[in-house]
Amino acid sequence: MPLIHVIGLGPGSWASLPVGSYQLMQSGLPLFLRTSEHPVVAELAANGIKFGSYDFIYQQSDTFEEVYQQIVGALLSECMAAAEQTIIYAVPGHPGVAERTVPLLKQQAACQGVQVVVGAGQSFLDELLIKVGADPTDGLIVLDALSVQASQLNPGIHTVFVQVYSRAVASDLKLTLMDVYPDEFPVTVVKAAGVKQVEEIKQLPLFELDQTVEFDHLTSVYIAPAGQEQVLHRQIWKLLDIVRILRSPEGCPWDRKQTHESLRKYVIEEAYEVADAIDRREPWDLAEELGDLLLHVALHAQIGTEQGTFSFYDIVQILSDKMVRRHPHVFGGGEADTVEDVLTNWESIKQQEKSSKQGAPDELKAGSILDQVKPSAPQVQVALQLQARAAEVGFDWTSLPPVVEKIIEELDEVTSAAGDVQKEDELGDLLFAVCNLARFLNVDPEAALAKTNMKFRDRFRYIETELSKKGISPAESTLEEMDALWTEAKTKKFR
Repeated sequence: MPLIHVIGLGPGSWASLPVGSYQLMQSGLPLFLRTSEHPVVAELAANGIKFGSYDFIYQQSDTFEEVYQQIVGALLSECMAAAEQTIIYAVPGHPGVAERTVPLLKQQAACQGVQVVVGAGQSFLDELLIKVGADPTDGLIVLDALSVQASQLNPGIHTVFVQVYSRAVASDLKLTLMDVYPDEFPVTVVKAAGVKQVEEIKQLPLFELDQTVEFDHLTSVYIAPAGQEQVLHRQIWKLLDIVRILRSPEGCPWDRKQTHESLRKYVIEEAYEVADAIDRREPWDLAEELGDLLLHVALHAQIGTEQGTFSFYDIVQILSDKMVRRHPHVFGGGEADTVEDVLTNWESIKQQEKSSKQGAPDELKAGSILDQVKPSAPQVQVALQLQARAAEVGFDWTSLPPVVEKIIEELDEVTSAAGDVQKEDELGDLLFAVCNLARFLNVDPEAALAKTNMKFRDRFRYIETELSKKGISPAESTLEEMDALWTEAKTKKFR
């Protein structure tokens, strides 16, 4: 059976080259190196060991994935062409650590009936961790700098980034790290760990990572665990830990006392404060208010965890599953070319989900289509949703004039209403009709009213300011005087 021996050349020094690998390379079998850019290669040549390398593939390919695929293809061809159908493939470091060609080779070799035997090797990680004084049992992440994402990072444990072979790679890595770490956070660049007269270890602030170091194929970056609050407090797990402590017997009396029910009104308040920050177009206020809203998610998740009903991770999974399920045009084979297509698909999938949950589609059909409108939402939104649901089955006006006429009719009924109860009922009808007008005009009445409220604040504040210049307050002024200032305010631009 054709056979490929895969061996490691160690991290770089001749002393770290495994004896077994060296003995196998002395066997006279055809030897192929992924790259000759490795410190021990010169020693191999000096000791009379012949080899070929695949450096030329790097020069003629556009991406690393192309390089690795071509190397694997070349190895399989060389193996089948060899006299004994047995060859040796040597890679830097350890064949099982950060070596993309090895799993590719094993996968494709199995399809062609070629056996792959992976031998030993000393990883660069062994030398690197010793040099930086890191114990991997404290927690260790090893990531490829070419594909690292901020979501993979955990600043609480040791982190090593490999393949930082150029300034461009270091620059991309720096930008990703800055999402998690402060600009001045110390990072350690390690070049050729364990290779005498070549090894270089340098610590520098993160923002200088791509500025003061020369990079090569033996360069890695190490970051020690962070203990600073400004780093850890950017992590979602830290927020969950803080909330857990607040709810513990040693935590806060107010937080310990809360239930899903007692927090209900605060969730609504925080949602409105988020909306207010959006209306005011204050990005950092919005960030703060979104944080307050996220706190309530964390609190409800902690209460659920204590009750054994659900956890924060259940919330995330349910949401992620729903987003994937309801966007088949993105994550599946569905199609949606317009916003209208998306909304149609969304509603259809939502109906299927509800039917599946109830386990009885006939019962769902027997209910009202208005049952899907949650009465606990803000009542303006409830009105809009009720009208939209009814319109789906044709219970709606087809043009704008009847909508306006309905408002006039309801306004007349308000003015002629007798008694507080009747006035309240008629005013409700008028508001409902105005909401319907907003729907026809494709205007969000909540957003429109929010803008008007803000406009009123600005103009009335102008009245207060101008009156104060005269040494009087609104209570000491006349309606005529304030109305004149109101008219002035309408010509001013406040935002």
